[in-house]
Amino acid sequence: MQEQSYAKHARLVPGYHFILFGILVLSLIGSCVNLWNSIGDHTRLYSATLLVVVFVCLLMLFYYVRSFPLKAQDRAIRAEENLRHFAMTGRMLDSRLTMRQVIGLRFASDEEFVELSRRAANEGLSETDIKKAIKNWRSDNYRV
Repeated sequence: MQEQSYAKHARLVPGYHFILFGILVLSLIGSCVNLWNSIGDHTRLYSATLLVVVFVCLLMLFYYVRSFPLKAQDRAIRAEENLRHFAMTGRMLDSRLTMRQVIGLRFASDEEFVELSRRAANEGLSETDIKKAIKNWRSDNYRV
């Protein structure tokens, strides 16, 4: 697996993020056009409406099938980083840290984790700022 860094840590699955999403959007557009052309033709109107509803539901499913596991993963990351911080300092992470900040901190090496978490809480660093400040990148190859 390619070594992770700030420039190369995002994970996109082409078949899911581009191909499936594109097919769903194009199908929704096509079903809307079909619905528009079916107005006035009561024999086709029901099936055309049903197609639009199905593709709207599929787009919602596309969104939620990704967001629910990510939310669970975020909770696991917060617990892991809290334990990591506790093992290093004897204290839990600062309660001012947002979930996005904790997600950014998970890539920091042990040598810079505590100081960077303190800076993130005191200075309100964004997730991107935290990731850019990391000198020794700690890969996370098990994320979704």
